[in-house]
Amino acid sequence: MDIEERVNLVARNTEEIVTLDELRMLLETTSRPRAYWGFECSGLMHIGMGLVCGSKIKDVARAGFDFTIFLADWHSWINNKLGGLMENIRLCGEYFKQCFEALGVTSAGNVRFVWASELADDIEYWEKVIRIAKGSSLLRIRRALTIMGRELDMADIETAWIFYPCMQAADIFQLELDMACGGIDQRKAHMLARDVAEKMGWRKPICLHTPLLSGLQPPAAGFSGARFDEDAKLSEKIGLKMSKSKPESCIFVHDSPEEIRAKIRAAYCPPKQEEGNPVLEHARYIVFPELGVLDVPRPSKYGGPISFERYEDLRDAYINGEIHPLDLKNGVAEALIKILEPVREYFRRKPKLLNEMLRIESSLRQE
Repeated sequence: MDIEERVNLVARNTEEIVTLDELRMLLETTSRPRAYWGFECSGLMHIGMGLVCGSKIKDVARAGFDFTIFLADWHSWINNKLGGLMENIRLCGEYFKQCFEALGVTSAGNVRFVWASELADDIEYWEKVIRIAKGSSLLRIRRALTIMGRELDMADIETAWIFYPCMQAADIFQLELDMACGGIDQRKAHMLARDVAEKMGWRKPICLHTPLLSGLQPPAAGFSGARFDEDAKLSEKIGLKMSKSKPESCIFVHDSPEEIRAKIRAAYCPPKQEEGNPVLEHARYIVFPELGVLDVPRPSKYGGPISFERYEDLRDAYINGEIHPLDLKNGVAEALIKILEPVREYFRRKPKLLNEMLRIESSLRQE
């Protein structure tokens, strides 16, 4: 691939890249650039993580980056995930490894896993955490706590939470990264890292942000009105994103075909409308990047089955009323079933960690 092909591969289906010029310069001057994506080990993996993030990791790796999937066990502990028990968090991280392996994310050979606890063993890492804290105001760090999924206007917070943004920025510098990747809800941590880099004379990371995959519920049902960002539109998007805590509007990577069909069939899918339509989102950010085509099983009296090779063509046909919501749902459901078949097969052969995660999730719900 030439430079422009690599840039386009990295940039496709992203919300923003800070900055595109820096990305192009990096690819022109560095033979093996380094990138990462950090994940809290917080529960069952849904397709927003496994397929939206996973597809982008594959894109970046194919573009020639050495990629680190960062299993943020310390951060998960600070954020009280999985009962705040490190043994649960570590088991979840091992389960994540299996999910990414089953999805083919690690198949390129230039994707590795690193635990946050590996960094935490190094005193130089904690020196970076303190330097970042000393170089940042409490107000700046306080406003960045939304990266943890916390509301902007919380009155009471744990003192430990203040470490979290400083640690997330320090992760980037300790790993000597050229690019940090994350959902757009992680922007505050990445901008903190860029600002700190200027003050400290450290390498300023390029920042890649992907869209947030919406849950399958209608906006009125999914949005509580809580503020997660000063930007009202982004705040609402964060509030509506797919969440493992709402399993009825969330597709897990190992859901059965019957579960996928039922969840998509019940999904919000307003006719002739793209904005706020989660089924079209699934087609745009998952089906086309993974399969390159969407087959819609339309009844013969309405023109018969039809295939789309570009999202834009599907969108236009849907907005023009040429595709019925139920037909779109059926096409997207079958595409997801096909994409996720390797994961179901993987866990049929190796069910132990998935069963352990299901046990942990069940016990936490009963508490």
